[in-house]
Amino acid sequence: MPLASFSIKPWRSGGGFASKNRFLYGKATADLKLVPGDSAGVVTAFYLSSAGEKHNEFDFEFLGNVTGEPYLVQTNLYIDGVGNREQRIDLWFDPTADFHTYAVLWNPSQVVFLVDDTPIRVYDNKNASATKPKGHHRHPNATTTQAQTASAFPSPQPMAGCAWAASASDWAAGEVARCSGSSWGKEGRYWWKEKDMQELSVHQSHQLVWARAHHLVYDYCVDTDRFPVQPPECAGR
Repeated sequence: MPLASFSIKPWRSGGGFASKNRFLYGKATADLKLVPGDSAGVVTAFYLSSAGEKHNEFDFEFLGNVTGEPYLVQTNLYIDGVGNREQRIDLWFDPTADFHTYAVLWNPSQVVFLVDDTPIRVYDNKNASATKPKGHHRHPNATTTQAQTASAFPSPQPMAGCAWAASASDWAAGEVARCSGSSWGKEGRYWWKEKDMQELSVHQSHQLVWARAHHLVYDYCVDTDRFPVQPPECAGR
């Protein structure tokens, strides 16, 4: 018996669910099977958000499309209530054929967006890099977005999201979701503070470079029409 389930009618209808509990740090996952065929006008979102006007928010948005066109996955971050940090990728698989796992890991050092355990985006806390242990591997070139000031990285705020609500079905007029919390195979109360959670491994760094080299279709950091002055977190990329 699922903890949460609902269905919505097509055409100008919507629905959603949120967790009752909130968490400062951790990893949230959702197994999604997206609606096939003509999904234009349907936007499915899996996101974490704190409360209040100056909230933090980490978004996965699945942009609907006409039949035959690939899905685009858009990620975004809101920091102190300000977003406009969109990046988009096209997926290397058919997200309508089976369930795939979408996840967000967040801690004081980084926010990581993952698809089937492959990192597709990392938002680093540059201010924390000086305290990171030696021997860890930085991901090079255009693979990260680094904060230049403390205000450019999400401050600790309790986050809620669907990832903590066991399961749902018939989501978004035919889409199906199973959501859960996860500790990335770790145990213990503060697993997210362990050394290997502070930045990507060599293998993960290679995965990130591959995903962005072959599947990135939009990055706000290089959109000079929108941002004639480069956002500060994009400097040095």
